[in-house]
Order: sequence, then structure tokens, then C-alpha cells
Amino acid sequence: MTHPRTARRMLAATLAAVAIAAPLALPAGTAHAQEKRLKSWGNNRSGQLGDGTWTDFRTTATTVLGLTSAEVVKIAAGGAGAHNGHGLALLTDRTVQSWGSNNSGQLGDGSVFSHNAPGQVVNLSNATDIAAGGTHSLALLADRTVVSWGHNNYGQLGNGTNNDSSVPVRVEGLNKVVAIAAGLNHSIALREDGTVWAWGYNINGQLGDGTSASRAVPNQVTGLTGVTKIAAGCDHNLALVGPPSSTTKPTSGNAIKAWGYNATGQLGDNSTINRYSPVDTQGIWLGGVSQVAAGCKHSMAVTDSDNKLKAWGQNTSGQIGDGTTDYRITPVPVPALTGIQLVAGGREHTIVLLGDNTVRSWGNNGSGQLGNGTTTDSSTPVTTLTALTGVDKLAAPVGGDFSLAN
Repeated sequence: MTHPRTARRMLAATLAAVAIAAPLALPAGTAHAQEKRLKSWGNNRSGQLGDGTWTDFRTTATTVLGLTSAEVVKIAAGGAGAHNGHGLALLTDRTVQSWGSNNSGQLGDGSVFSHNAPGQVVNLSNATDIAAGGTHSLALLADRTVVSWGHNNYGQLGNGTNNDSSVPVRVEGLNKVVAIAAGLNHSIALREDGTVWAWGYNINGQLGDGTSASRAVPNQVTGLTGVTKIAAGCDHNLALVGPPSSTTKPTSGNAIKAWGYNATGQLGDNSTINRYSPVDTQGIWLGGVSQVAAGCKHSMAVTDSDNKLKAWGQNTSGQIGDGTTDYRITPVPVPALTGIQLVAGGREHTIVLLGDNTVRSWGNNGSGQLGNGTTTDSSTPVTTLTALTGVDKLAAPVGGDFSLAN
């Protein structure tokens, strides 16, 4: 009898062989077609790079099998440790593909077997957004309700139970949702009325309801209205209150609120005290804020008309990007970077897309998650070698060590 892991390796090898052979049949003049694929790099011990292998790690970009850039609408990355992770891709037909670690059913394919190439999430055909946590996943549907799947020990699936699910289940009592985000063991959602709702693990106040009691169904974050964007770290959250700024219509009428775990200053309120309800992130936000993002224990915001970046929180591996490894309990600028279009945070690394479609990253690089061909950490931005033109999507897992770009 063939061992399940051996069988998966054989299947992956077959898929990889097909993927390698396919470009040979391309018509003349389509030499760059192979580049127009979803790319990944970093740790791969659970197949989270989706390239059909179980290779330990990749220090430069590899190709996620079977997904062309044109059909991928959104990407998300999850993970709960240096060697653990899974990826999600929302396609133009509103289905979702998943790959990587699946011990808790976080791939949503009805099994708990990991796979190193994309497969379809079952019973899901009308998704409009996706999010990936530590070992669970979320999808926003066209009717603006939310479904979830994967690990549920703290109620992070929001279906009123603590039972894992390897297929999507409905998040209870939640409608009119416009954005979703997932932390290590909790989930948050932004409703169209500007309120934020949270469920799952809450020992550090990450649900923002003034308590430390975990919740298996969504509860409203207290005292928070007028929110336009949200982000989730491992055990903390960020919310942008007020309209996002833009280069054509800057505004100073917005602010960042934060709550949850704060031992490394990731809330940016000039303290290291956990907050069980939202507090103000300090800082002067010239021209307003256009984006917020969170890594495991650090936070980022894109600010002012020049699209510059500020960061704060844990900096053990240089993930703040200011050339030091000092924790920052209030926001500091990331020097020499302008034109930030997108930003994403991993366990201890940060990745950004610049206006010239190049990718920069910094922080921990032990698994090659910076994608610059080395495994050397960097406390300042380095160029990520994606071999991909026209990048417009980035993802990194809050608790993992890999990166995705499309």
C-alpha cells in the first residue's frame, strides 16, 4: 500500500512534469507567457509555495502551478510557524484555490491532507475576497456574508462551535460585510456601516470588546465607527478611521486605531500594554493614511501624498526596515522608500510593491522569504527577484515565512 505522503509526492511530481513541459508547446512570440504566473518564495516545508515540490525553501521566486496571473483576482497567505503555511487564490470565476499545510482543514478541500499544488476549495463559487490566518481561512461572498474553514479551537470560524471544519461553514449573524482579515487564531470583519466585528481567540484583547473572553460568534469591537480599512496581525488589529487618503485628494481626517497584544509596541501607542479596546496609534500622518497592514508583531501604514511607509512594533530581525533591530513603540519612517503601492507583513518580514512595479522586502530571511537569492536577514529594504512583470498583488502570512506576488 502506498503511503499517503508518497502518493502526494508522486502526484506532485506528475503535475510538476506537466507544468515544465507545457511551455515547450507555446507558439512563437509567447516566450514571456511563462512569467505571467503567480509566484512564491521562502519556506516550503508544508508545500506552501505551491510549486509541486516539498523543497525546504526557495530564495528566489518559483511558480505556483496552474494559476495564470490573468485569472488570479486576489491572493492571501496564512501560517502558524516558520515551517507552516498555506496559500489562497481567488479566481475570476469566483472560486478559490488553496495549497500548503492542511492539518486542520485550512485548505477547505474536505480533507486534512496537505498538498503542494493548488486545488479547489469545495462548495465555494461566489467569493469576492479572501483572508488567511494561522491555520484557518475566510472568504467574503457576493451576498456580503462570510464563510470560514480550518482550525476552530478558539471559535475563529465564527459558527458558534469549537469544531474544526475542512469545508466552508457560515459565520453566524454577520451580513453587509465589505472587508475581512484573519489573525493567528482570530478573525475580523468590516461592515458597510463602518463598524468592526471580531471572533475567536481573545486572551490579549484582540477582539476589542473590552474583555479577554474568546468568542465563537462575531462581537462588535467597542467604540469603533467610521472605519474604512482593517488589518490583522498575529494577536493585534489595526483600523483606519475616516476616508483613506489618495495622491489626488489627500486628507488629514483619518486616524489609526489599534487593539490587542502589545508586548513589542505593535499598537504604536507609546506603550507595551495590551489593549482590550481600541486606542490611538500615535504619529503625525501628513496628508493622511491610505493603507494599513500588519505582520505578526509589527505594523505598517502608507502615508502622505508621496506614498511613504511608517512601521512600528517588533524588530528582532529588522522587519521595521529602519536599519536597526530596536523595537519601536511609536511609528518610525522606513527611509529611502517612496511610491509605496502595496505592503504586506509576515512573521518577521515585510514586503512592499513600489510604483515602478518592483518589489522590496526586509527582515527575517532564514527561509529566503525576502526573495533576494540569500538567507541573510536585512534591516533595510533589498530587491526581491520575482522574475515577474506587472506585479499588482502581494501577500505574506502573519505567522509564516514565505511570500506571494502576482
